[in-house]
Amino acid sequence: MKKEEQDQNMKIESLSISTEETTNISIIRKMLNKVPEVTIFFWIIKIMTTTVGETAADFLNFNLHWGLTRTTVVMIVLLLVTLLFQFRSRKYIPGIYWLVVTLVSVVGTLVSDNLVDHIGISLQVTTTVFALALLVTFTLWYGSEKTLSIHSIYTIKREIFYWATIFFTFALGTAAGDLISEGLDLGYWRSAFMFASLIGIVTIAYYGFKFNAVWSFWMAYIVTRPLGASLGDYLSQSHADGGLGLGTAGTSVIFLVTILTLVIYLAKSGIDQTQPSS
Repeated sequence: MKKEEQDQNMKIESLSISTEETTNISIIRKMLNKVPEVTIFFWIIKIMTTTVGETAADFLNFNLHWGLTRTTVVMIVLLLVTLLFQFRSRKYIPGIYWLVVTLVSVVGTLVSDNLVDHIGISLQVTTTVFALALLVTFTLWYGSEKTLSIHSIYTIKREIFYWATIFFTFALGTAAGDLISEGLDLGYWRSAFMFASLIGIVTIAYYGFKFNAVWSFWMAYIVTRPLGASLGDYLSQSHADGGLGLGTAGTSVIFLVTILTLVIYLAKSGIDQTQPSS
């Protein structure tokens, strides 16, 4: 009888320890997950940062006459400094996170432009190279961590994989957006409509046919970059070039102010804070 009581006590103790470990893991995840929940605000800000990446790079390069090389160096330095703060933080901080995304967008645009305009590599080649680089990053990430979910970014290694993936999505989006809107002569608004339609298809596949959530997210994330690039060009370019003529400065200011407003709202409301898993 005493042995049965001891076995029962051991089971209860084991269950208690298991429950405690699960609770601790949930607390750690809540504290350390470094990316926001995917809400409508996430997608709005994401698309706006891609637009700013296109227009801000052009504004610094052409309007301020910094030149492509100087603009690229300055933006890379700013990105590295901001990434340092992102990696040092112990949780998702909206201001830091979205500043990094915006700078990655600008740098991704500049890297693609350098390869095409300075080195003379064709858009077809750069699009292919960035697509392969993104595929390799996904493969290494999954091979190492067995997941590509953004709800598990709570180690340095996963965060490195995450930001490498983000960079290649922006660079790929720039090259693919330019290839389709300019190389294939579809024009800016037609390209934007096409990319928006692709996002719509992914959305229908996810909600209507229960397509894999992780791959749905990354497919939509990739396509938002050329969508934003096409929107940025359409808003900023002159009427003669098929745009609305708002200029790179005007478009950048409008979108940056909107991004700042939304980020302040998210910081105060906390509605995009990652909740601990059960």
